Amino acid sequence: MADSGEAKKIAFDLVTPTELAVSEDADMVVVPGTEGDFGVLPGHTPFLTTLRAGIVDVHQAGVVDQSLFVEGGFAEATPERCTVLADQVRLLSDISADDARQRLAQAEESLGAAKGEDRAAAEIELRTAEAMMKAVEMRGTPGG
Repeated sequence: MADSGEAKKIAFDLVTPTELAVSEDADMVVVPGTEGDFGVLPGHTPFLTTLRAGIVDVHQAGVVDQSLFVEGGFAEATPERCTVLADQVRLLSDISADDARQRLAQAEESLGAAKGEDRAAAEIELRTAEAMMKAVEMRGTPGG
């Protein structure tokens, strides 16, 4: 096979219910699947999975070019493309440690007061807030 001299890229789209948040070619995308993080490179085997709250890293030229915090959803990988359908997304750099602490405190309070069907939603919010807190602690975002 002839080498075109150009490195292959994976097309990456991150979509929420209200917007196309990211659409670009990347060297690799790392996604927080419910069974663990997974990387998508050009030529990836077709794959469909659910997401947990966590960080999507977009790699360019051997470094993480951007990090996004997603709050669950789905991801599909094909040999040419990675598509993430996220419930919500924020640039990780836009989330301060104070924001994450406040969300975690509110989630803990809501869970303590939740009853019946509301309890399941409160548990999901608590897991999301915990993941956000972990993400900002791991990456050392400002505001804390």
